[in-house]
Amino acid sequence: MTPPGSQRARCLNCQRPLSACICPWVRPAANRVELLLLQHPLEQDHAKGTARLLQLSLRRCRIWVGETFDPLELAQALATPEPDQSSWLLYPEDRPQAGECLITPPTCTRLVVLDATWRKSRKMLLLNPLLQQLPRLALRDPPASRYAIRKAHLGHQLSTLEASVLALQQLEGPSPAYEDLLVGFDGFVAQQARLFQAQRL
Repeated sequence: MTPPGSQRARCLNCQRPLSACICPWVRPAANRVELLLLQHPLEQDHAKGTARLLQLSLRRCRIWVGETFDPLELAQALATPEPDQSSWLLYPEDRPQAGECLITPPTCTRLVVLDATWRKSRKMLLLNPLLQQLPRLALRDPPASRYAIRKAHLGHQLSTLEASVLALQQLEGPSPAYEDLLVGFDGFVAQQARLFQAQRL
């Protein structure tokens, strides 16, 4: 039993308490399109959050935590070395007078994903004008979410991990590694459901 006031032992890899370690659900995948996850601070230590599992599984994945980002640092993060490469934002098109989102942009080499609730993600867009300027990627006919431990307000709303994996499959093509990552995600969801059920007993 952990003494009052002391911290629970944590896994050195996933940084979660040992009793909630998510390392068994990590599924390595060598993604070609880099992922930049912009994580709202409220999501950073959320037990149900999926960004850390995604980061541990993908070869090319970074997480920046914040609500407002330094414009110069963000511009540098979004820059690409070649003119035929570009950063895209995974987000539904909601701008008036804007063109439709592309389904499979040929030049997307970096995908920016907002790890936040829908309300918080809209605020992050407003606070960071550079994100508003990015071309946007639309998911093609997304399936129902497998994220049973967190309530979605609309049927098409997915977890950060689900949305990111679907987007990578859309950009790079089907991959057994991505399907395996979704299986690992199912294990994570089941684990979290058991932990929350145990807390209620």
